[in-house]
Amino acid sequence: MKFLDEAKVYIRSGDGGAGSVSFRREKFVEFGGPDGGDGGRGGDVWVEAVNGLNTLIDFRFQQHFKAKVGMHGMGRNRTGANGDDVTLKVPVGTQIFEEDNETLIVDMTVEGQRFRLGKGGNGGFGNAHFKSATNQAPNWANPGLEGEEKTIWLRLKLIADAGLVGLPNAGKSTFLAAVTRARPKIANYPFTTLHPNLGVATIDEREFILADIPGLIEGAHEGVGIGDRFLGHVERTRVLLHLVSAQEENVGKAYKTVKHELEAYGGGLEDKPEIVALSQIDVLDEAGLKKKAQELKKASGKVPLLLSAITGKGMTEALRALRDVIVAENGDVDLREKKDKNRKRDLDTDTESDE
Repeated sequence: MKFLDEAKVYIRSGDGGAGSVSFRREKFVEFGGPDGGDGGRGGDVWVEAVNGLNTLIDFRFQQHFKAKVGMHGMGRNRTGANGDDVTLKVPVGTQIFEEDNETLIVDMTVEGQRFRLGKGGNGGFGNAHFKSATNQAPNWANPGLEGEEKTIWLRLKLIADAGLVGLPNAGKSTFLAAVTRARPKIANYPFTTLHPNLGVATIDEREFILADIPGLIEGAHEGVGIGDRFLGHVERTRVLLHLVSAQEENVGKAYKTVKHELEAYGGGLEDKPEIVALSQIDVLDEAGLKKKAQELKKASGKVPLLLSAITGKGMTEALRALRDVIVAENGDVDLREKKDKNRKRDLDTDTESDE
């Protein structure tokens, strides 16, 4: 399964059917009269947030969505059938924008949420609609109204409880693989992660969704490296886990580089609760670990957690710290966990199938 978080599609709702011009012509019936039926209504174009999706890849293969037109009216007062609707099924967290890619139409943040993107045209009236005491034989009918058409942008911002940020090779994917069933690509070179990965972490019988995004480097907000295009996927998180690799020569500078990119991006990331952690500490001796922990504390103003995904040191403490912030930010997390239980299982399954 490939990851796609932005797609451009064309939509058109159905035209309404035309009304019919018809008159009764029955044998042995002395008086006839108009009996043209109305046209059917054109189909609508809807968007719906559904469970089990975490990519917009389906819209790579289909970019045109057209609802059915309404059927024309017929004689004997027969109304035309309404056109069938068409529904775009998108992952929870998808935003819909106008063609300018700036004007927000709707933000699909809740499973089952539906929104009408294009209204079908009304069907035209048949001539039976216009008969009256003074106009007993109208010989005209209305055409159906045209449907709406537009080009829209779909932009996915994954919904996760916690997000992992840091420089490339800071150990984000290793952390995700160690605490969830996700199996992201892990290698000893920069930008191993080319798209966001999701996993479900469990600690003390509580579950939360963890998002790993590609690493940030200096100048990411200006498009350097992969840039900051994936930062939108951690905008909706409640807490960020900022990993700084113990292999960095200057851990304080590494922390400030990523922090500056988060501030330059905006989107509220600079104000999110942040947990700072020194990762990959298994490569340091006791003296080196103490020194770099002090440097990171001075740069961030927080006491960093000390982590090693290889040995498992500090991993439980990190998960509990994330859980505490999530629970504090959302008091009804238990209800949300029950509601999203199936969705979380699907996320892990989808991530594993990517391998």
